[in-house]
This record gives sequence, structure tokens and C-alpha cells, in this order.
Amino acid sequence: MSIHVALHHKTRYRYARPITLGPQVIRLRPAPHSRTPIESYSLRVTPADHFLNWQQDPFGNYQARCVFTEKAEELAVEVDLVASLSAINPFDFFLEEAAERFPFSYDAETLSDLKPYLTLPPAGPRLHGLLAQIDRTPRKTIDFLVDLNQRLERDIDYVVRMEPGVQSAEETLTAGRGSCRDSAWLLCQVLRHAGFASRFVSGYLVQLVADQKPLDGPSGPEADFTDLHAWTEVYLPGAGWVGLDPTSGLFAGEGHIPLACTPAPISAAPITGAHEPADVDFGFEMSVERVHEDPRVTKPYTDAQWERIVALGREVDRRLEHDDVRLTMGGEPTFVSIDDMDGDEWQTAAVGPTKKRLADELLRKLKARFGTDGLLHHGQGKWYPGEQLPRWAMHCFWRRDGQPLWANQALFARADQPLGHTIDDARRLAAAIADRLQVDPSHAVDAYEDAMYYAWRERRLPANVDPRDSKLEDREERARIAKVFEQGLTSAVGVAMPLQYRWWAPQPAWHSGAWVVRSEHMFLLPGDSPMGYR
Repeated sequence: MSIHVALHHKTRYRYARPITLGPQVIRLRPAPHSRTPIESYSLRVTPADHFLNWQQDPFGNYQARCVFTEKAEELAVEVDLVASLSAINPFDFFLEEAAERFPFSYDAETLSDLKPYLTLPPAGPRLHGLLAQIDRTPRKTIDFLVDLNQRLERDIDYVVRMEPGVQSAEETLTAGRGSCRDSAWLLCQVLRHAGFASRFVSGYLVQLVADQKPLDGPSGPEADFTDLHAWTEVYLPGAGWVGLDPTSGLFAGEGHIPLACTPAPISAAPITGAHEPADVDFGFEMSVERVHEDPRVTKPYTDAQWERIVALGREVDRRLEHDDVRLTMGGEPTFVSIDDMDGDEWQTAAVGPTKKRLADELLRKLKARFGTDGLLHHGQGKWYPGEQLPRWAMHCFWRRDGQPLWANQALFARADQPLGHTIDDARRLAAAIADRLQVDPSHAVDAYEDAMYYAWRERRLPANVDPRDSKLEDREERARIAKVFEQGLTSAVGVAMPLQYRWWAPQPAWHSGAWVVRSEHMFLLPGDSPMGYR
């Protein structure tokens, strides 16, 4: 179950006069490794007269580089995105055996890759004092990280700090307070001193009002909320980068959407760039709105929603009953022969003469009992893997009100009787249909087997093998080729009549037209299915 939220973020700089803007680098696109799915994203930059190029920095973060061609009195950056907040278990990962317990060491190859994330800025007495107090007793790595993250949450008071930049570890520890970015940078340094590769994360934090009040612990926000936020990621072999939020003392979850993850805060700033000196009026706005919510255990359907669901169900039932639509469940009985149990058609073959004849007899008996004036139809059925051809399927359709669907039952062909139809019969039928539907009979077109294909198949045979010869290993292919050669490659095998019922016309009627093909004749795809399937 997920909640889709629309996040809106706008940053605006209004200058006292038109000024020249240098290239601006914007890091406000969710990072590729974001665990929170981003359904849609857009970035709008004002002034509109600019060039924008999407890039990736050395650490794989997305960044937009904007170059402005004219002086401007305003610079505005506006982000809109839709995120799917499905619950994420922050501890849903495994560690490599060597990293399961603290302390551990990265292997040589990994250590080389992580060098930028292990760089240690100069440490002052306050940081050394904190490092000396950290419990380094060997224990599970996750337990160590949880304890360290919660300690910083307790020791450093959170404040909203509008001054630019990030405090040093000494400044944060001396004051005992800091913004989210100050605590995140402090945690980065402590982790590195403890032997962990860590990086600074700038991102969005989305917090939604809980469906139910917790029995104990913090109640959470009183209203849905979003803001720019900062936290820390630590690299754990087997798990990859794992987020820790020292502001809350929790691991990062679905509400943490990373934008830029870098070894130092300076390269993760949301917007960086130069401009001419000028007085500026700074504006900032953020909002989050729920756009879709799936019902869940903590927030099921409301009474009004249940009423609409029940009303819709009743309307569906009414329509099904009105149109006499019924749902039935049937099975697929398996028949075996009493006198030819080992025959191919009762073991592996899809089709066989005896089985088809018996099936036809059964169908007619069922028709006589349930749908006397029904319509019999033989067509294509299931096509199983490994079989060259689809199975055949026999159907009987009839009307419940007793009105016949087919008047002359004697016209139905029987499976045990040869049809005896010729191409002339097909042409006469096409002409009769054209006359009945009042369309041009000249649009009926003869169809032929693909002579080129079968000639190619014949040329590939060994010199001493005839197309009708039993030496061909594939019996079905042998029968198929033999049938084509017996009827002749130049003989028409059927007739196609293009038809369209134009129901949308002022006077609905049937229409026909010429079926134009590239070659002089219409050729069928190779096979032995009825012409309509090819």
C-alpha cells in the first residue's frame, strides 16, 4: 500500500536591478539510488531565456547546469515531483560476514574506491573528546550505528539556522546545537574516525500525519510536512549506502529522498553559482499534498467510500442480470480410447481422425440437448509450447430465448465426411455474400500458397528424397508439404472478401474495397491453418 504525494519546492531570488548571472548548478533532482519511487519530476527555471544541460557529478548525482544569455532581475528555481511513499524497512539489508561485527576493515579494493569518503578534516579538542567517549566494545555493526546515531540526536539540539554554510564539528559540539546539515556533517566525521566510509546527503524530507496516534513515543507532525533536509549515509559491505538521520536518531526511511550525496557538504549545496553584486530579496516555499491513498489497515475505507463501492457492485449486478451474463465454472474432462489407448492421438498428438470424429459426435449430442437451433463453429483452440500447430476447438452457440441462430441444420459439415469444396465454390460464395450485402463482387480476391517458400523447402531436401517421401523425419511437415504439392503451387486455395460495417455513417451499411498487395497475387503465410488465420 502506498501514498502518492505531490511535492512542490520553489526558491526565488529578486535582485534590485538587472544583473548578469553566471552559470548556476542546481542539485534538486532525486538521486539515482533513491529508495522512494519517483513517479514524475519537473524542473522550471526563470528567466526562461537560458540553456539547461543535465549532467552527473563525479559522485553520480544529477545536476542541472543553467547558462543565462541576458541580464535578469529574478532567478527562480521550481521543482514539482510525485513520490510513492510505500513503507520501507530501513533494516532490510544483509551484511557481508566480515562486516557483521564492529570493528571491521574494508578489503583493499573497496578501500581504494572509498578514499574520498574516508578523508578526515582536522579534529579539534571537542571532537577528540567525543571520540574518546564512544563505546568501541566489539558488537554487532548495526547496534553500534544505532547507538551512535541516537547519541548525537540526544547530545545536539536541533535548531533552524538560516546562516549559510555548515558548522565545523568544533562549532557544533561547543554550541551543543545545530541544524540538520550541521549534525549530518558531524556524524560523517565521527563515522570516519571509527573506520566507516560516510558521505553527506542533501535531500527532501517528507513527513505525513500518522493514521493513528502512537501509544507511546513522539506523536509525529500535526500536519503533512516537507522541507530540505540533510542526513548521513554510511557504506556497509553487502548492504551498500545506508542512511542515518542524526536529527531524529533514526535510520532513513521512505520519507527521505536524497538529492546529492558527496564526501563534503560544499559539493551538495542545492544551488551554486555566481552573479554580479546586488541587493537581493530571497523567497522560499515548500508544500506537500496527498494525491492518492490506498486503503490500509490503519486507514481503511470510509463509510462514504463503502457506500460508493456497494452502489457500484449493485449496478454491475443489475447490468449483468439485465444482459443475462452468467458466470459458470467448467472443467476439462480427459477422454481416452477404449480400443486404441496407445495411439498417438490419445497420447501426444494434438489432432487425430478418430478423436476428431468422436468429438464431433459428442458436440452434436450436446447441441441436441441444450441448443437445438444453435450454431456450430470449429475454430482454433489452445496452442501449447512445443507443438507445431494449435489445437482445434469446437463450439456451440445458442440463444436462451429459443430464437434459432442457424436455420438449416443440414448445412453443417461432419468431421467424418469429406467436404469436397472447390475454389469455384468459394468464388460463388463470395459473389453471393457481395450480392446480399450490396457490395462490389470484383473486390473478392483469390489467395495462393506461397510457392517461393515451398519451392525453397523442396530445394533443401536431399536429392533422393521426394516431398511425399516418408524419409522426412517431421511427419507433420511432410504432410504439409505433400498436401501443397498435390494441390499444385499455382492453384488458388481460397477467396478473401474485404468487408467493413460502417455503423457510424448516417445510414449504416456494409462497404468493400480493393485489397491491394505488392505482388500480383495474394500469398498466405506458410502453414495449414484455415486461410482466415494466415
